[in-house]
Amino acid sequence: MKDLGAYLKEVRKSHGVSIEEASEDLKLSPLELENMESGNTKAFKDIYHLRHLLQDYAKYLGLNKEDVTEEFNDFLFEHTSKISLEDILEAKRMKEEEEKKISSPYTIQYKRKMNPAPFLLAFLIFILILLIIIIIIKEVNKEPIRTSELKGSVISEYTY
Repeated sequence: MKDLGAYLKEVRKSHGVSIEEASEDLKLSPLELENMESGNTKAFKDIYHLRHLLQDYAKYLGLNKEDVTEEFNDFLFEHTSKISLEDILEAKRMKEEEEKKISSPYTIQYKRKMNPAPFLLAFLIFILILLIIIIIIKEVNKEPIRTSELKGSVISEYTY
């Protein structure tokens, strides 16, 4: 980020623009521009806001904002994707120290293990009851079987 900030500062100076003039045009404080040009990313609360400010600054300076954004993204990738070996060893040491702590049996917090069998059994019983209710409702609402197609008609036999 320091390289990108130095480049932006160099371009600004080559255009003959003071930091106060640029901050006034961009409606930013001179301190924000100084932090961008010095590569001080910790001065900004939100890294995405910083990216947006860099894009606006690049556009103001007449630079290709996609190139500046790509350079900033490369910095972010390098900065955030690597965890130092010291940090890994420190985390491992802290975990081991935490496990070694002596504690009273009265203050130990035991983790409860969930047994899925009662929940599975309750679910199956619920499904079975639901099926029985559906079958009963279908039987109750079932129409009676018609014995004759023409109700009220007189059936007579013809003989020849």
